[in-house]
Amino acid sequence: MNQLLSNVHPEAVIGKNVTISPFVTIEKNVIIGDNTYIHPNVVIMSGARIGKNCQIFPGAVIAAIPQDLKFRGEETTAEIGDNTTIRECATVNRGTAAKGKTIVGNDCLLMAYTHVAHDCLLGDFVILGNTTQLAGEVEIGDYAIVSGGTLVHQFSKIGTHAMIQGGSKLNKDIPPYIIVGREPITYSGINIVGLRRRGFDNEKISAVQEIYRILYQSGLNNKEAVKCIEENIPNSKEKEIIITFIANSQRGIVRGYME
Repeated sequence: MNQLLSNVHPEAVIGKNVTISPFVTIEKNVIIGDNTYIHPNVVIMSGARIGKNCQIFPGAVIAAIPQDLKFRGEETTAEIGDNTTIRECATVNRGTAAKGKTIVGNDCLLMAYTHVAHDCLLGDFVILGNTTQLAGEVEIGDYAIVSGGTLVHQFSKIGTHAMIQGGSKLNKDIPPYIIVGREPITYSGINIVGLRRRGFDNEKISAVQEIYRILYQSGLNNKEAVKCIEENIPNSKEKEIIITFIANSQRGIVRGYME
């Protein structure tokens, strides 16, 4: 650990083989896991919990207080999983009383100038493209990719293995396994390339395609489509994930391109 020209609070808990570059600030009530590399000019504030083998690049700020007028100074955290990379000038805010914590999972990549607001919950292997901005209490499932310059409305949910076109504005929930794009945001098919890269076989991909054909191209409303899916599509993990996501959607799911 190299604290030369840096300001590290004596009560911060620093793991083994952590590199702290010059001009870093690390406040009290911070935990940093083994083998993490902190580049110059990073600010890690009270409430940060950073995992092992992370890389945090210059100008990033972790665990600043929320940009939420309801915040009253409550003790909350910003938690970063293992093997996650946070690039230049990205920001991850602490939680509020709503959830108590903001979470970025394991093996994530937050590219330059991304913002993760209070109480967001990001799964594992999530990628946020450059300048993507997440408002408060957004939830993103494992392996989702949110391309650069995307704006995500508060309380929105993005399902596992979904892919968002760059420059999108999301004000609806994005179900699992699909691609969305265009303006206004619209269903554009399933994420076939991403699913194949992650080991989904043709049978699973075909089943997911059939579910979304019913949901978006059958002419049925969402309630009718879900009933049809439940009655006609064989049970699988993917079917359960999709049905559960739709049932729990509070903002409503993205519209189809046939609507």
